[in-house]
Amino acid sequence: MQDFKSFSVRLRNLKPEEFEPLALELFQFQSQANPIYGKYLQARSIDTQAVKSLDQIPFLPIRFFKDHEVISGKKADFPGYFSSSGTTGMITSRHYFWSEEWYLEHAQQLFEEKYGALKEYHVLALLPAYLERKGSSLVSMANHFIKESESVHSGFYLYNQDELLEKMELLAGDNRKILLLGVTFALLDLAESGKKFSPPSNLLVMETGGMKGRRKEMIREEVHEVLKPFFGVDTIHSEYGMTELMSQAYSKGEGKYVLPKAMRVVLRDVNDPLSFSSRSQGGINVIDLANFHSCAFIETQDLGRFDESGRLEVLGRFDNSEIRGCNLLVQ
Repeated sequence: MQDFKSFSVRLRNLKPEEFEPLALELFQFQSQANPIYGKYLQARSIDTQAVKSLDQIPFLPIRFFKDHEVISGKKADFPGYFSSSGTTGMITSRHYFWSEEWYLEHAQQLFEEKYGALKEYHVLALLPAYLERKGSSLVSMANHFIKESESVHSGFYLYNQDELLEKMELLAGDNRKILLLGVTFALLDLAESGKKFSPPSNLLVMETGGMKGRRKEMIREEVHEVLKPFFGVDTIHSEYGMTELMSQAYSKGEGKYVLPKAMRVVLRDVNDPLSFSSRSQGGINVIDLANFHSCAFIETQDLGRFDESGRLEVLGRFDNSEIRGCNLLVQ
């Protein structure tokens, strides 16, 4: 537990040049303290002491979170876990946390670095399906944002579309901005409802991904072209996160993400998961230093690419991967 507190302090004050040294230190720590990651490294015959650079660090396949307790240390140090969404009968991931309070503080820091203080917003969270189950990290984060906004107008919405639209119209012209944080299928349902709506000029719409089998898959451009005219906005913002990661990345338009200082993405070859991609496109491997309590090196089932300015685009998922609640837009 003392290691976790130490890592959390260092992460909060992290400078760009400190990323690689901290990542390498975390690798050595987790190779010893995390039994699952340690066994995975042994199975791959990795000499951990020979790992001296980021490109030598192996990434743990994300499916291990479904079948194992991916923790670094004693289970007694972990008071709870976040669980992923999924369709009926699907095995969901569990990501144990050492401090939910720290996770929420970290999430707030990442948001405010990109968008300013939460007290400048009314936070309206449209998260059906997520609100209907326990253990969602997204719901936990949204609830924290609502509280930190200190607005009597902030709150959750399930399927009460009329009430949500009335609230946004009520707040039109307010000196605060309106943050509508919504799961993608729910935002689409609202935009295609045929309801009359006068979009406020102070509205910011942020989709979190997620169809959950409710709708046919659509590419990002199609989704945004439906949402923009209904909500009266020029761009749709996006949040990239998942149960297995403690950090989130944000896009201010076009689905292009600027990674926070705690994260780095490496693209792997789509045909050989143990090799890096020689192109600007491939499978997404994430280093999330905020996963210092679990595993900071995750091989996801997402596909991505970098644009000419180094921003990350999430293109979809591998064909043989299970459908999850987030990031189901196939490019």
